[in-house]
Amino acid sequence: MSKELEEGQKLELDWNKLEKAVAGTKGIIPVAVQHADTKEVILVAYINKLAFEESLKRKMLVLWSSSRQELWIKGLTSGETFELLEARVNCEQNSLLFIVRPNRGGICHTKNGKGEPRDCYYRKIDFSTLKLENLDP
Repeated sequence: MSKELEEGQKLELDWNKLEKAVAGTKGIIPVAVQHADTKEVILVAYINKLAFEESLKRKMLVLWSSSRQELWIKGLTSGETFELLEARVNCEQNSLLFIVRPNRGGICHTKNGKGEPRDCYYRKIDFSTLKLENLDP
């Protein structure tokens, strides 16, 4: 991903992400990930049955990587793992909410100026200009 996309002020929404992410993939649903202490939504990702079962068994955040088409044990390589405290399902049973607690830091692959991982929603959209404001530079 480009530095401008992840750090810039220009709003460039990927309206085709879902279409690309799920093309040829069967059996996945979205999962919102909420920080247990701050109540912030820190990530929205995808999960399949295997990742769901692994999450419950390990009591940690396990997802489905739509870009790599493989099981994604969050933090396996970075060390930024997350304890799964609670799992909720929506009324139509077509999405999940995972309430997690970080074992070390943030959840995003991007880092702030101090080199710390952020949560994924670190930029705010200015309604009048549509420019992005970095809340965790």
